[in-house]
Amino acid sequence: MACRFFLIFIAQQRMKLLFDHIEQYYPLSPAAREALAENFEEQVLAKNKYLVTEGKVCKHLYFLQQGALRGYIHVDGKEITNWFGFEENFITSFYSFITQQPSVENIQLLEGSILWGITKEQLTRLFNTHHEIERLVRIIYEKYYIRLEERYVNAQLRTATERYAHLIREAPHILERVPLGQISSYLGISPETLSRIRSHFNNTSAAS
Repeated sequence: MACRFFLIFIAQQRMKLLFDHIEQYYPLSPAAREALAENFEEQVLAKNKYLVTEGKVCKHLYFLQQGALRGYIHVDGKEITNWFGFEENFITSFYSFITQQPSVENIQLLEGSILWGITKEQLTRLFNTHHEIERLVRIIYEKYYIRLEERYVNAQLRTATERYAHLIREAPHILERVPLGQISSYLGISPETLSRIRSHFNNTSAAS
């Protein structure tokens, strides 16, 4: 019995963290908060599991409470990593989730992770009764598309060295938590080029 109450307490604490973050996006009324809480489902998944695979419709929007993952596509038999997700991010295959068309990407866990998921159907029902939830999700979409444009600018308008410098300035944790092969794919460079750039940066840091 004591163990059961402890597990319930832990789940409540995790959900509190979820809503503490949600309300950084947009404040919710108690009624809207309760409605969301009734629809979010906690998932604890192991490393290398998939949230989404190409060719299948993405049915869930996730909040990543703990862990790391990546989104990638297949091009000419190679895996091209497009993005990474870490704690306190909303995660989904956005195009597939919004349009309910098959996904062209895969979303794979890089670490054991704790997520909260809600389906497209559940969200749509909540939009009809709680307009503030609709506003919240619109803000989530807006933030995603801002990040998408930032990634496009980074890929198209910066050199390989500039892309690496931007990475270590804006998201140095990626270097600690993601395999170098996936980082080189994300930056659009070969592992050998990444190794040379890292060596240059390390030598520069040591000399300064």
